[in-house]
Parts: sequence; structure tokens; C-alpha cells
Amino acid sequence: MAVRLLHEGQLVCYPTDTVYGIGAAATNEAAVRRLYAVKGRALDKPVPLLIADSGAASWLAEVTPVARTLMSRFWPGPLTIVMRKSPEFRSLALAGRDSIALRVPDHNLVRMIIRALDEPVTGTSANRAGARAPVSAAEAAFQMGDMVSLVIDGGRAARGEESTVIDITGAPKILREGAVSRAELGAALGKEVA
Repeated sequence: MAVRLLHEGQLVCYPTDTVYGIGAAATNEAAVRRLYAVKGRALDKPVPLLIADSGAASWLAEVTPVARTLMSRFWPGPLTIVMRKSPEFRSLALAGRDSIALRVPDHNLVRMIIRALDEPVTGTSANRAGARAPVSAAEAAFQMGDMVSLVIDGGRAARGEESTVIDITGAPKILREGAVSRAELGAALGKEVA
């Protein structure tokens, strides 16, 4: 059902290993535009995308050796990696940037949905801008209400903390510290991360 709704351009809330997310098919401009409106998010702020496995990154982004190191150590898991975007890929979710934020969640259900949809899904938390990220289906439903077509109840999010976001388009830099610590990133890369 979730896959059909996403194909039709609807919004779906789903569980991940970190918090509950709100998904739109990444290449459906109308759906992504609606997602921004529902969240109250400015269109110039990019949204991360979820993919089913690290292999999918190669057609969306320029996968560097640093990216490969991080992907092999932390995917699937709570690390969002900002890389240079492949020139062919277009999505309103990227807010016109030449970079793309990707993550493989450590949650089988959402990866199955993405695989069946055969394209990335937006990976932003299912909350209004500025509100707390939901860790249960009830919280997601309370915040999103009838603005989404489906809320999938996958129980309480295991971590209850948003993913760490690291930008590797230049020297590796943490944009948001979350479930993966600065120390863990430094250990994986063999150097301190800014």
C-alpha cells in the first residue's frame, strides 16, 4: 500500500532506526513540493534522501574513497552523508544544490519500500519545522494528521535520535551531530573531523 501511495504522489510516514520520517518519491516534484508545505519548510533547504543500499549511491552521487569508507562502516545506520550530486539526477528535494544527502536506514521495512518503489524517498523527520522529531507512529500521526495518506506503525524508533549528517564535498565536516559521534567518525576516517 505504501509503495502504491508513493507512486501516486502521496505522502507516507514511516519508521526508521532513528526517528519517524515523512516520505515522498524523490523525483515526484508535486509530492516533494507538498512535503515542504506540510512540514512548513522553506524550499531553499534541501531534504536528505533514503536509499535501499549503498549500491544505489553510485547513480545519485560521486562516491569517493571517503564516502566508501563511511558507507562500509556506518550503512545501514544513522549516518547521512552529503556528497557531490551526479549531474543526471534531479529532485526538488535538493533545493537546487549540486550536493545530495543520502542515508541507508537500518530498518528492513523502509528499505523494502524504497526497493519496491525503485527510487529514493525523502528522509526528513515527520514533524513540522522546529518541532520535535517523532519517535512513534502516534507522535507522527499527531503532528502530520490528515496531511499524509498513511502512517506506518513500526513501533518505537530504536534510537530516538536523528542521524548524524557529515558533508564530504570538501574536507569532512559534521553538519549535525546525532546518533553517530564525532569520535566514531574520526576513528573511521583516521583523522579528527571538524
